[in-house]
Amino acid sequence: MPQQPPILARKDFLAPSVFEPKNLLREARRQKNLPSAAVPDVCILDPDGDIVRMLAKAGRTRRSLGWACYHTELFEFECAGEYFGIIGCTVGASFAVLVAEQLFASGCRCLISVTSAGQILQHMPPPYFILIDRALRDEGTSYHYLPPGEFAAAEEGLVEAAMEAFAASALPIHRGASWTTDAPFRETADAIAHCRALHVLAVEMEAAGLYAFARARCKPVLCFAHVTNQMALVEGDFEKGDADGGAASLRVIAVAASAWRGLAARERPSTKGGRSAE
Repeated sequence: MPQQPPILARKDFLAPSVFEPKNLLREARRQKNLPSAAVPDVCILDPDGDIVRMLAKAGRTRRSLGWACYHTELFEFECAGEYFGIIGCTVGASFAVLVAEQLFASGCRCLISVTSAGQILQHMPPPYFILIDRALRDEGTSYHYLPPGEFAAAEEGLVEAAMEAFAASALPIHRGASWTTDAPFRETADAIAHCRALHVLAVEMEAAGLYAFARARCKPVLCFAHVTNQMALVEGDFEKGDADGGAASLRVIAVAASAWRGLAARERPSTKGGRSAE
């Protein structure tokens, strides 16, 4: 009988990890002589880095002096009356989840990811946004957090709250599935046809890992696909709109954050724009 591949073998999903993010951050703070400070309640992953660059160019960000991650910089800014943290260039599920673990260990209460994505099923000409409600698990990270399965799903109550908020704001957004891959340059015709048969709307690189992490850790995470391209099959592809899509992405983020706050308020009161204790 053939052995299971290592990514599926010897997984105990209920066992604690020996290597914990809070301990890594403790040592990083010691080495860097950093204070122990909480990050904003709502944090953003910006895999393309377009939002971070737009905000920095406008002078709207300040570097978080207490963020101890070895691999990234956290920037803080205000938008629509909300205080956010944002990290750019968190490309791929493994890197996104590595950072997500540390953000939640540092006081984050809700994580929003907005990544550019390739069009699989045509809704309209790019660019447009999709709220990813489930992600096809064609990457590696999710298999360390959840048993094998076809999709990693977002928390339905959070998705529904967000969709209601988008409808009320008249901000156009689609809802549906994405395909998360670790290998964007191995998007073959057969793989794309399979995704279309599953009614997958777009392909990206983070959502399955983030949703598996969210489900395993019981953390609120929302992933958005900014469909900007048709995998360079046509000239003039990868156009994101004004400011490389940064302004439009911020509008999406503001609505999603408001929806999470409303949902969280029904469970536990919180101060808008505040920070959690670590």
